[in-house]
Amino acid sequence: MKRNIHSWLVAPLFLGVGLRLWADPQITSWFTVDTGQFARIYRTDADKRSGRTEVTWGNGRLNQVQPVECGVQGIYSSSNWIYVRSTGLGSQVMGPWYNDLQHQYLFPNLPVDQHLTFAFPRHRVASTVARLTTLGAIGLGVDGVEIFDSRDAFSYSHAAGRDGDPRAGIGQGDHIWNRNAYVLEGKTFDPAYAHQPQFGAYHYHAEPIALRYLLGDHVDMDAATKTYHESSNPPTRHSPILGWLRDGYPLYGPYGYSDPTNPASGIRRMVSGYVLRDGRNGADNLALTGRKVLPAWDAREHNRSTTLVNFQTGPSVSSWYQMGHYIEDYAYLGDLGKAQGKDFDLDEMNGRWCVTPEFPQGTYAYFTTIDADGQPVYPYTVGRRFHGNPVGCLVRRIGEPVVNNFVAQASAPVAPAAAGARTLTWNSGTGEYDSQ
Repeated sequence: MKRNIHSWLVAPLFLGVGLRLWADPQITSWFTVDTGQFARIYRTDADKRSGRTEVTWGNGRLNQVQPVECGVQGIYSSSNWIYVRSTGLGSQVMGPWYNDLQHQYLFPNLPVDQHLTFAFPRHRVASTVARLTTLGAIGLGVDGVEIFDSRDAFSYSHAAGRDGDPRAGIGQGDHIWNRNAYVLEGKTFDPAYAHQPQFGAYHYHAEPIALRYLLGDHVDMDAATKTYHESSNPPTRHSPILGWLRDGYPLYGPYGYSDPTNPASGIRRMVSGYVLRDGRNGADNLALTGRKVLPAWDAREHNRSTTLVNFQTGPSVSSWYQMGHYIEDYAYLGDLGKAQGKDFDLDEMNGRWCVTPEFPQGTYAYFTTIDADGQPVYPYTVGRRFHGNPVGCLVRRIGEPVVNNFVAQASAPVAPAAAGARTLTWNSGTGEYDSQ
């Protein structure tokens, strides 16, 4: 069932007579409606069709032997940090996962409780240098599920003449032509566009469409197939916050105000600034030139030349190495004579400065990107670098006094910061926090 939680997400707080303050979105935007619910999976398509779910599961290598609650389990804050504790498991029924488009072979990895804690900076600062995204978690969805960037872990190896593959003794590749996770791994995603690696960390590479459904963000669910799709009706409200990135800036769904500074300007889909290098929109055509030149955005962010020497070139475009196979197959329209705000909406980080319901005075914000048919498009969540300084990260313990904003037993909205503080210390033996 879709949950309508927006009324409390953006409701003002009243402190005294005539004094109105806006709730802190870094505390109040987290999805905690289903906190008391056990995480569940569909193991197979047959289970999904019948509605048979499992709260414990395993495959001999990745085993969830005890039921565990889904999503956000605690929210804590200090003057400089927000800490979010989560199992890393989705609120929707996760899975099933297959290793082929025909769904004949099960994907070998299953999700397991990550008992993670993510720290986010409260004071956001735009970076003056390129801060590149890394493999692994670059942020956290408001449902407590990790967000990864657009790449999978592999790239083309010029010496081997193929993509990296440790099983073939090639390793991860040259890290010049980096594989597009949505294109190469999309067959292993569940209906929420999520999957997990060999250590069981469930995560998103593209828009978290099931989370958008739970938040009421212009997504419908097909009750028969238990899949999600963009609503056919025009969007009527700004997308909600879907997550927070390591630099402390919010990630929104795909719909924003037409005029970034005017909330009365109407709602529309945000247009990505990236296009395929297929000869259209002023881009070069890799099918004709080959993968011998990097896009300008990549050269700028890595401080290197666009022109490659022979041992750095990529494979020719083919039925296997199709256009979009690598993230470097995309050009940024701002480098092709197009103007942000006129020809497209989002900068090369996949965001813009704008007002939003949660930030009426304005903020930099990332947006997930989809096309006119509702399909995810590059760079999906965030570009190859952060807008701000990505000092946020997964932490093993909280080593400072913090305010307890939310605890897992409550399935009510997150309350404003209360008086009193605790020092939380991670106990690796019990997997729990000790408080003082």
